[in-house]
Amino acid sequence: MYHYTAAQWLFFFFFYSFFGWCFESAYVSISKRKFVNRGFIRGPFLPLYGSGAIMMLLVAGPVRDDLVLVFLSGCVGATALEYVTGVVMESLFKVRYWDYSHKKFNFQGQICLESTLCWGALTVLMTRFLHPQVERFVLWIPSRVLTALVTVVLIYFCVDFAFSFQAAMDLRDILVRAEQAKKEMERMQKRLDVLIAVAGDEFDSRKEAFAERNAQRREELLSGIEARFERLKKDMPASDRLKEKRDELLELRERFVGSRRVGEEKLSDFLKGINRRRMLKSNPTMTSKRFQDVLDYLKNAAAQYRKNGRKED
Repeated sequence: MYHYTAAQWLFFFFFYSFFGWCFESAYVSISKRKFVNRGFIRGPFLPLYGSGAIMMLLVAGPVRDDLVLVFLSGCVGATALEYVTGVVMESLFKVRYWDYSHKKFNFQGQICLESTLCWGALTVLMTRFLHPQVERFVLWIPSRVLTALVTVVLIYFCVDFAFSFQAAMDLRDILVRAEQAKKEMERMQKRLDVLIAVAGDEFDSRKEAFAERNAQRREELLSGIEARFERLKKDMPASDRLKEKRDELLELRERFVGSRRVGEEKLSDFLKGINRRRMLKSNPTMTSKRFQDVLDYLKNAAAQYRKNGRKED
């Protein structure tokens, strides 16, 4: 087993978190053909890699003389950590920061055979080649110097994590509120279709298909409701039955305008935060089962925000 002080364990955590950030940022930047600062937090750390490295050292320590057992222990330990972390983060933040649904032999999109084998190979690489060199360097650093260094990095990491955590919670809140607003718009759209039918129109298959399409995307949904209001405005003078629904129409119109204004204000306020925009930019593969259309809208809006040259705050 490995026997280290608390400061040494923390140093290993930060070192491998930084190593993971370098690896992932380079990989994603090459695939996207532009620099991408990967990770949940803003600084150059990926805590999953740091935690995974600590996990690898702990599970592989008792069997580090047996290469096969080191590989298998790394596969099991790191994969279990990745699964638990993914499930907890999705439950808390309503989004997935990684998704293996497109990979073969995946489980719930949280883990897959390919990543499991990679974790095992990394465990062998780390315990046999990388960690002995890192360990030698850490043991060379005077205890007081190491403690001071780790303390400074720990304070920075905690502050960075706190801001990033708040940004993730803000993203969760805006996704939930946007989805609630979308459902309200869908109910409003259905009611307007009923009023159009009262005015004498019939629902054909193409109109139903159009309405179904409108329910999928925010901009299409808003434009569909606007079109329905315009149609009813034209039909009202010629329809006695529709005149009876005038108060309901005015109420629906007022609710629509108010909801749209509030929604746009909330989205605008969300995009003003640099940590929020960075989170969207740093996780281009971020997905959400329930809120994917809203998440895509936010990603596009954040990209447009940067293209317009808005001042970073």
